[in-house]
Amino acid sequence: MHIALIGATGNIGQHILSEALSRGHRVTAIVRHPEKLTPHNNLKAVAGSVYDTAALAAQLKGADAVISAFNPGWTDSELHQHQIEGNDSIIAATKQAGVKRLLVVGGAGSLQVPGGGIDVVDTPDFPEAWKGAATALRITLQHLRSEQELDWTLLSPAAEIGPGERTGRFRLGKDELLVDAKGESRISQADYAVAMIDELESPQHSRQRFTLAY
Repeated sequence: MHIALIGATGNIGQHILSEALSRGHRVTAIVRHPEKLTPHNNLKAVAGSVYDTAALAAQLKGADAVISAFNPGWTDSELHQHQIEGNDSIIAATKQAGVKRLLVVGGAGSLQVPGGGIDVVDTPDFPEAWKGAATALRITLQHLRSEQELDWTLLSPAAEIGPGERTGRFRLGKDELLVDAKGESRISQADYAVAMIDELESPQHSRQRFTLAY
């Protein structure tokens, strides 16, 4: 399969890239700094900006699916607005390119607290530093849910996601944060990538958001 991957040098994007290449997929990686990517026979690295919708559409054209791991960066002083604008541009560019399948790296903040009926981002203990990105990604989910043309999927991670082992063993859920017997919600970036490429290869959540955790 030919995948157009946006944000392939990011913390999650690089794991998605590695997982896709390990399964034999061809990847066009659209990044700000192509020189950061290690050459691979099935990898084409191109420089691009998500904010230039027309140029991005031209780069996405011909792909079987688009995976967006876009992140404007935690040091961005206007992170909230740039996240929304970037994701809206990616949605528009995917449609302009004639690609029907779009998979998006989402956030945990838009998941509902188990049994609580409120979103994680709206809880009193949610870190202030993360609210901008979390609320922006919740808006992106709302935009996707009103999308009529694309076959989209958004994957929200567990509350804690970071470096760790690729186990291939985890639980899947829908709109509620998954926690273990200790009340913890964790997933490795490597296993997140496994779930994303699993969904790409065998779609189970068409026009839905889903989540995962150990």
